[in-house]
Amino acid sequence: MKKIYHLSTCSTCKRILESTGAKEKGFVLQDIKTEKITPQQLEEMHKLAGSYEALFSRRSQKYRPMGLHEKELTEKDYHDLILQEYSFLKRPVAIVGKQIFIGSDKKTVEGLEAAAGK
Repeated sequence: MKKIYHLSTCSTCKRILESTGAKEKGFVLQDIKTEKITPQQLEEMHKLAGSYEALFSRRSQKYRPMGLHEKELTEKDYHDLILQEYSFLKRPVAIVGKQIFIGSDKKTVEGLEAAAGK
């Protein structure tokens, strides 16, 4: 399976989709704003990532206003927050076979580009 969870309004996601040639290489693209993540999809990501915290974005505009920066969050909290609010998923999240690529840092994107070339 080759799938990318992204946000169509995010310029970073757009740049990564273009640089990987995801559409041309047959990736299934899911805009998480218009097509919410299901509990099953989140569970699949969790199995590959090893934790819900790895999938959680502290850069979300709702993180501080909700006072989450002042709390000690558990794995259950991360799970519930990601399902509740799409912006809490660190993006993009790409799954290529049994590999997962989370976020937009340079090393992750390079790994995704290499895996997408397969």
